[in-house]
Amino acid sequence: MALAETLTAMGTAALARSGGLPLGSHLFPVWPGAAFAATALPVQCTPGDNLALHVAVAQAPPGGALVVDVAGEPDYGYVDEILAVAARVRGVAGIVIDGCVRDVGAIARAELPVLSAGVSVREPGHDAGGAVGREVALDGDRGPTRVRRGDWVVADDDGVVCLPRGRVTAIVADAVESVARDREVVDALFAGRSTLDLLNLDPSRVVGWAGGPVSAAGSAERAG
Repeated sequence: MALAETLTAMGTAALARSGGLPLGSHLFPVWPGAAFAATALPVQCTPGDNLALHVAVAQAPPGGALVVDVAGEPDYGYVDEILAVAARVRGVAGIVIDGCVRDVGAIARAELPVLSAGVSVREPGHDAGGAVGREVALDGDRGPTRVRRGDWVVADDDGVVCLPRGRVTAIVADAVESVARDREVVDALFAGRSTLDLLNLDPSRVVGWAGGPVSAAGSAERAG
């Protein structure tokens, strides 16, 4: 659990900078603040059917996360109130699905973190098969991202990243340094420094640049 808490605290932005593989920017939390970090149980649904999701929830390890491929047919409400409650009771940490969900309010009340591609009232079937535990490929920002059983998945308001097995330690070590650097920059900004100075940016590349970095104090004097 300590690793899950660490990854959640670091956030997806820092992890993506440090080698985590971003899943598609089309995936958003169903409710604000939904976040988790957990090992993945991949789920392959057949188009328009969520039987595999029911099977995955029934046998998911407590604390794990479901990563769901819907075979290119997103416009069904694959996750609903019933599945959300079942997953919550089972101890599932969260669900990432490249398809739609329904019963959004009930999913939020169940406090199950779910990231999806949208919302659809269309009810899926429950009898067409699928697979649980096999590698899936979800659309990423640079093409398909493969997610295997045991990979770490981290999700929050900024999106979802996958940390492949065998690379977690290196990614976390780099992310720790990245977060520390960001903290130093933020502290310096509150002290009146400029992002141009702190990030070594070249403002002369921008048409209309009119001079050196202006401190917060200088801006206040000009405004007065």
